[in-house]
Amino acid sequence: MCGMGDEVRDDVTLTNLDQPLFDGAGATKRDLVDYLDAVRDRIIPALHDRPLSVVRVRVGQEPFMQKNVPKYTPSWVNTVTLWAESSRRDVSYALCNDRRTLLWLANQRAVEYHTTLVRADRWDRVTHLVLDLDPPGADAFAQTVRAAHLVREALAGAGLVGAVKTSGAKGLHIFVPVDAAAPINDVAAATRAIAARAERIDPVLATTAFIREDREGKVFLDSTRAGGATVVSAYSPRVRPGVPVSFPVAWDDLDSVAPADFTVRTAVGLLGAGDLWVERMPAPQPLPADLIAEGHEIPIARVQAMHEGKRRARARRQ
Repeated sequence: MCGMGDEVRDDVTLTNLDQPLFDGAGATKRDLVDYLDAVRDRIIPALHDRPLSVVRVRVGQEPFMQKNVPKYTPSWVNTVTLWAESSRRDVSYALCNDRRTLLWLANQRAVEYHTTLVRADRWDRVTHLVLDLDPPGADAFAQTVRAAHLVREALAGAGLVGAVKTSGAKGLHIFVPVDAAAPINDVAAATRAIAARAERIDPVLATTAFIREDREGKVFLDSTRAGGATVVSAYSPRVRPGVPVSFPVAWDDLDSVAPADFTVRTAVGLLGAGDLWVERMPAPQPLPADLIAEGHEIPIARVQAMHEGKRRARARRQ
């Protein structure tokens, strides 16, 4: 039995489709379902075989990130169990490998889709080096675009090329596909080195300072999306006003776009026939030894920030 605003697709019963998606969304649950279904041939390859965390928004509740699949998850949803260092337990992650799973997740009001940089069958190797460019304020996207060109220049200097997408929030993500030769720690080191090299090109524009108060209005080049970290998938919607989506952009078009151009209502019409993310993604590349070596000399930002935070707290107490 389907109620008002309900329908069935691919044997998945979709409910309450005419409800607002969340406060300020300017979109309904149907808009979310229709968008994800329309981009399924593009978003599923980006999600395929990658342990998935989703951000869900239940009516009248704050958004929450869900890693462990709920007990009522259908048996046909593929899952993989991984040890989560942060929560010190096994977590059973969904793998969104087909339309049916995507529709089921959409019906669960899963708005955001965050994947690991590892695949479920090869968790000791990341597939991409990722830099997350975080603007200093809501109106600083042009500054972030300039910082992205710095990263591109630093990559080119190391003989590497990447693809860029809006984060769907305020910033940009640069993905560099890497071959399976380098272990996770080496890719993490190379990520730190690229961020440091980009910062050196223009230290007035960009910073690698992990502690927010040290950034002085600069674009933060976040090199911590490494190892077990997750990053929002290409084509994923975001829990923000207007429901923007993370959207692939050609390097030459970066200066003429804004994050709000791409939403669950507009993105499908901008996609054309192909998969922009796949088409713009270079082939996997080997990481230069000197880049890895340089990165291993750079302290890991989170660890450094933790020690520095403790040092400052001590200083304040004294």
